[in-house]
Amino acid sequence: MRPIKIFNGVVFIIITAIASMAFINSHRFKNVKSDNKGFAVVELFTSEGCSSCPPADELVTRIQKESKDKPVYILAFHVDYWNRLGWKDVFSSADYSKRQKEYASYLHLQSVYTPQIVVNGKTEFVGSEESTLRNAIGKSLQTAPAARLTLNILKDSPGELSLKYSTEGTDRNTILLIALVQKWAQTKVERGENAGQTLSHVQIVRKLQRVTLSGNNGIANIALPGGFEQATGEIIGILQNTESGAIAGAASTTFINDVNSSIKTPRQYSF
Repeated sequence: MRPIKIFNGVVFIIITAIASMAFINSHRFKNVKSDNKGFAVVELFTSEGCSSCPPADELVTRIQKESKDKPVYILAFHVDYWNRLGWKDVFSSADYSKRQKEYASYLHLQSVYTPQIVVNGKTEFVGSEESTLRNAIGKSLQTAPAARLTLNILKDSPGELSLKYSTEGTDRNTILLIALVQKWAQTKVERGENAGQTLSHVQIVRKLQRVTLSGNNGIANIALPGGFEQATGEIIGILQNTESGAIAGAASTTFINDVNSSIKTPRQYSF
């Protein structure tokens, strides 16, 4: 009977270790210190016309909630190449499909797909792979950034934004990308692969503007897209190397008018 007791003991230890690792993984972001060395830019390429995409949207929603006070910047790009298959994604843009194709070139991929996540312009994987995403974010938060970015709003008026930026550690191949982000929305999908579903989205990129850097400081003037609600929006800036696609730094800020405003109920879209 002694060998059996030993075997049972070993099994118990193994099971306990596995359970402990699962618990640690599920609480990964809660245990990360507030003085993280680095940052994580999480770019999700998704579409309302893709039946595999809702789990990825749900995953980044969970990550957004967990990492609220940490330098994790989520950008959801809705691509447009699914639109021809029965449902037009109201948030889609050919510009976002182009950005995904640029990553395919940077990362030496043969084709694009959805859902796809790219972290800091260096690592890509299927957008619903939770453990892979958590590991990539955790690693990025512990890696010192190559450059630094600061954003300050100079003027915030209906339809227009003036943004002052300051950078450190950039080189001649670095550009600044400014993303105007809608925090949340729902869509009732009536056709296509997700017909009959009401889909929720977070961190929706409504506009992406490229700014050519000239020195360490400058001002970017941005026209706001139609229907963009400043009170519930966010501005995310990233410093990206045009040769490798690697993101060297990131920062975010909210609109001036957001300070004294109440949170509005996001509109639902049905087409």
